Amino acid sequence: MPRLPGNSALVDAAGRVLHSLREINFLSQVERERFYVGILPPRLFAYLGISPQTLCGADGLRRIKVIAPEGIGIARIEVKAHPADTDTAFFLELADTHYGQMELSFCIIADPETPRYYVDKDAAGRDNCFTTLGRNIPEELRAMEAGLFPNQTRRGLHLFGEFFPIFERFVDSLGMEMIVAEPLTYDNAIRYEKYGFDYITGKRLMLEIDQEFRRGGILFGRLDGSNPFRMPGAERTVRGRSWAIHDGIMDEPWDEVRIYKTVGEHAGIDTFPDRNNEGGHP
Repeated sequence: MPRLPGNSALVDAAGRVLHSLREINFLSQVERERFYVGILPPRLFAYLGISPQTLCGADGLRRIKVIAPEGIGIARIEVKAHPADTDTAFFLELADTHYGQMELSFCIIADPETPRYYVDKDAAGRDNCFTTLGRNIPEELRAMEAGLFPNQTRRGLHLFGEFFPIFERFVDSLGMEMIVAEPLTYDNAIRYEKYGFDYITGKRLMLEIDQEFRRGGILFGRLDGSNPFRMPGAERTVRGRSWAIHDGIMDEPWDEVRIYKTVGEHAGIDTFPDRNNEGGHP
């Protein structure tokens, strides 16, 4: 049963209570789309000029695509400023877990009106799979100078803070008690802390990172100006630390960090308590 005040169970048109994405995906396309589009923050529709009823722009062309295969507990929502765009303005991927939890696999929010930085492509324009197949250093430098975080191709729309409470209520309405995720970068992990997440694995690493970026620490000493990603002073901000970690400043790779949030509870975790505040969030 739902835990959040005023929330109710998710019920299909026949009055059946739904408990998972898999159950939603057995419904008709119209009904499953209604549930999934309901997760999107209202300001996204207004900003992109999309009708919440038709999912189309003023030109009558559809802007929202929902991929929710029948019989499988996964869902993907793609929102574009224009159907012909290569990039999405909002991308969300969710999955049921084997333990009755909700996995927030990906959430990417980008302002289509801002400059694009090809940090996700190699020199030949091929997808570098979040830099696992190589980095595009010139584009990373441009992105960093523009105030972006690692792996960001465009500035965000500052919508995550509006999206997440809606998403949490959706998870709660399915009777699920936990959201799990895997932050791909240091700044992602810090951002999720703000929304009440705790660590399944990686808390020790996060605390060590904070310690070693302090004066006298190993990572602090490696901010020696040897390249633009390792400039002195980077230790004071989430962005600066994240770019240095992205550049490989640590002895171990950024990996195996898993987080969770209990619905309706805020864990109160803050592994970088004295950071300088900065913009650039999704």
